[in-house]
Parts: sequence; C-alpha cells; structure tokens
Amino acid sequence: MNEIEGIYAIWLREITIYMREKERLVSSVVSPLLWIFAFGSGLGSQVTMEGYKYQVFIYPGIAVMAVLFTSLFYGIYIIWDRKMDFLKEVLVAPISRASVFSGKMLGGATDAMIQGSFILLIGFLLHVPLSPLIFIESFFMLLLISIAMTSIGLVIGANMKSPEGFNLMIGFVLWPMFFFSGALFPVGNLAPWMLALTYVNPLTYGVDALRGIILGINKFPIYVDFAILVFFSALAMGAGVLSFRRM
Repeated sequence: MNEIEGIYAIWLREITIYMREKERLVSSVVSPLLWIFAFGSGLGSQVTMEGYKYQVFIYPGIAVMAVLFTSLFYGIYIIWDRKMDFLKEVLVAPISRASVFSGKMLGGATDAMIQGSFILLIGFLLHVPLSPLIFIESFFMLLLISIAMTSIGLVIGANMKSPEGFNLMIGFVLWPMFFFSGALFPVGNLAPWMLALTYVNPLTYGVDALRGIILGINKFPIYVDFAILVFFSALAMGAGVLSFRRM
C-alpha cells in the first residue's frame, strides 16, 4: 500500500505543478497546430497522399509529435528537482526507486495526454474521420507512445547534470525520431538508407498504428505496431528504473 500511495503522491504533485503552469500547455500545443494549419494547409492545398488531403494525412503524425515533444522534454524536471533538493527528499522516502520512477513517468504521461487529447479534438474541425470508437482507440495508442517517450525523457534527465546538457541530448534524440517516423510522408518509397533508419525507429510504429486507426492506412499490421511499442515501452521503463536506482 505504501508503494501505491507513494506513486499516487508523486503523480499528484506532477499534475498539480502542470496545472499551475498554463504556459506549458499553451506552448506545447501551438507548435503542432502550426504544423497542421500552416504547413499542412500550405503544402496540402497542392498535394494529396493515399487519397487524403495532405493536412489530413499528416494529422496522426502531428498528434504523435505533440505527445513526443511533451514526453521527452518532461525529463528536464528531474534536473530541476535535483537542483532544488526536492529529489533527495523523494529518493529517501520509504518507497522503492521503481515506485518513484513510476510516479514520475505517470505524471509526465498524463501531461502529454492532456495535450494529445486536445490535438485529437482538433481533428473534428479538420474533418478527419474520427468516430467515438476511433477517438478512444487513438487515445490509448497515444497513451502507450507517451509512456515510452516519457520513460526515455526520464532516462536522459536522470543521467544529465545540467539543463543545457539535457537540451543538447534531446536535440539528438527528438528530431531524428520525428523526421524518420513517417509522420510527414509515406514510408513505402524511400531511399534504402532512409528506410533502414525509419524501420529501426520505434516511433515509426506508433505513427503507423495511429494512421491505421484513424485513416486505415498502415504499412504494418496493427498488432505488429502494438507489439513493438509494448516491447519498446518495457525496455524504456526498465532503463528508467535502473537510472533512478543509480541516482
């Protein structure tokens, strides 16, 4: 019971801080909206892909992007907690490091899903074929992606000493994951080197699954996408627990 209460207490703290910092929500939502309305509308007026307007085609990828950015950058709060000595108080609490990590990870995933849900709601305005069932399926797929990406962000944050080092490392992780995920283009006719990078990118399978759920366009079977994401999430959470034990 102490472990569950500890996880809940840490999760509640993260959500309380998030609700107080409204600028975090605004800033993280503006970027995906710019991609959808500016980039998608500008290029989309001339391009169609897989039978859909380009703006609609990239919509699942932009929803994943919103979750990706928030989840990965969440890891920087570990560094700030360490600087403010709050992390010391948490780590000496009578709960396991796995519970500390779980509370942090669930807090970050909840933050990301608040923004992911907002992007999903925007889809109704774009005439994306969303039904209540598709909305629910999309929500849970984004939740799985947010768990994996939040875990990666926490792993990086737990091993960095400064916000500057964290931001530098995130730059090497975030942009390649996004651009080589198929979020902005189909992955069928790519150059061999680019196709190889796309296939080893775990985010590719999240984008593919979400596009399959929403638009019915997917390179791989949904169960393959789901299995790979679950496996990657388990690896990321395991790495997160180990990183927290070393702190």
